[in-house]
Amino acid sequence: QVQLVESGGGLVQAGGSLRLSCAASGTMFRLNDIGWYRQAPGKQRELVAFISGDGTTNYADSVKGRFTVSRNNGKNTVYLQMNSLTPEDTAVYYCNTDQLGSRYWGQGTQVTVSS
Repeated sequence: QVQLVESGGGLVQAGGSLRLSCAASGTMFRLNDIGWYRQAPGKQRELVAFISGDGTTNYADSVKGRFTVSRNNGKNTVYLQMNSLTPEDTAVYYCNTDQLGSRYWGQGTQVTVSS
């Protein structure tokens, strides 16, 4: 059973930074593609950043140049470094992965950016 646990969220002022972590267990982590999503109140969940098993990354236009996704396969962890945060980044952030036809999500971590 794959388990994902996000951490690192919190309250930060506009212009500040946060680093989110997504710790995985129960999977051949180094092979997994990992996505970071976010969901703001009243909005649909959206893909923010993606890192493949071979380290290829992709970002939503809204976060390019501000967010960086990385992975440490030795620690079974993916990180999302978020810089120059704005109130529009306020959301619950989730990581996810697919394995053997099933999709797995973490419980999410709240990020709140004050103006």
